[in-house]
Amino acid sequence: MEGSMNTTLYQRLGGAPGIAALVDDVIAAHLVNPVVKTRFENIKDLQHAKRMAREFFCAGSGGPEVYTGRDMLAAHKGMNISEQEYLAVMDDIVGAMEKHELDADTRNDVIAILYSIKRDIIRV
Repeated sequence: MEGSMNTTLYQRLGGAPGIAALVDDVIAAHLVNPVVKTRFENIKDLQHAKRMAREFFCAGSGGPEVYTGRDMLAAHKGMNISEQEYLAVMDDIVGAMEKHELDADTRNDVIAILYSIKRDIIRV
């Protein structure tokens, strides 16, 4: 908890370089996760998807970057994502944060944000 009151989530995630590395590890985990692997293998432009994820995490965590993608509902509409898939993605994100040795408060802040957008992702 020390220092976390004076630093933004963006700073605690390592700024743009830390978030980029985190996104790379999350996508790599998705590509081997049997629950969501096929969805991510079928993304036509994976680099674009990574860029959107980086922008989303940077802007959403207090960084200066601007998110230029669609809102979560528009981005996931018609994909019929299940609760199981959502949880598998969450597990991959938590695993990547642990790999990057992010502290518990930082991980919990990210998890809280992801749960806050859950209704715009599952079965929309």
